[in-house]
Amino acid sequence: MFPDLDPQHLPPRLLLVVAHPDDETFGCGSLLLHAASLGWETTVVCATRGEAGEPAPGADLGERSLGEHREAELRSAAALLDVHRLALLAFTDSGMDGPAGPETLHGADPAEVTDAVRRVALEVRPDVVVSLDAADGHRDHARMREVAVVIAAELGVPAYLQALPRSLMRRWAEHMAEARPEMAHLQYAELGTPDALVSVVIDTVAHLETRELAIAEHRTQTSPFEGLPDDLRRAFLTREHLLRA
Repeated sequence: MFPDLDPQHLPPRLLLVVAHPDDETFGCGSLLLHAASLGWETTVVCATRGEAGEPAPGADLGERSLGEHREAELRSAAALLDVHRLALLAFTDSGMDGPAGPETLHGADPAEVTDAVRRVALEVRPDVVVSLDAADGHRDHARMREVAVVIAAELGVPAYLQALPRSLMRRWAEHMAEARPEMAHLQYAELGTPDALVSVVIDTVAHLETRELAIAEHRTQTSPFEGLPDDLRRAFLTREHLLRA
C-alpha cells in the first residue's frame, strides 16, 4: 500500500492522527477502509470532540452538547470504517481563529500534545503514521500534522499526509465559480497540493458505498462533498492521494 514500506508487524499497523471528529471520514475514510481490507490494523487518535464546529443547518442537538454528538458520530463512523482502535484525547477544539486557551489544541503547550499522541503511538507501535496535510489552513489540523511527523520520526517509521491534488481542486474551484458566483475568486487561487508532490495514489472505488455511509454518520456536520456533481464527488471519494512527509 505504501511504496518501499517493509512493515515490522503482522498484521501491519497504521496510526491516523487527526484533530476533530469527521477528519477521519471526510479526510481519510477511504484510506482506512482500504487498509482494513488488506488486513491492516488501524488506529485513529483524535485530539478533540469538535466542540467549536458549526452545526449543520437543521441539526437538532436536543439535550446534548455539540461535542457529545460529534463524539458519538466519530465512534459510529469509526466502526463503519473498520477502525481497530479509537483513542480520543482531552483537548478542546480551537476553532478556525480567535483566542485559544491552554485547554485547546492550538493553545496547549505543543509538548503536551506531542506527549499525548506519543503515549498512544508507543502502545500501537505503528508501521506508518498518517495525518492531514492541513492545506485548508485550520490551525488544529496543522498542529496534528506537525505532531504526526515528529512521532513518526521518533519511531523511525514513515509519515504520510493526505492531500488534495491541485488539478482536482482546480476542478472544484471551477464548479464553485459556476454554482456560487460569489466564490468565483477561488478559480484564481493556488489550491491544493501540486500534483508532482503526490507520491501515492490509491484506487478506493471499491469502498465508496461504505465511506458514504460513514460520511452520513456525521449528521451534525455539513459534508464538504455535499452538492457536488456526481463525477466530481466520485473524484474526491474514490482516490486517496498521499505525500511523503
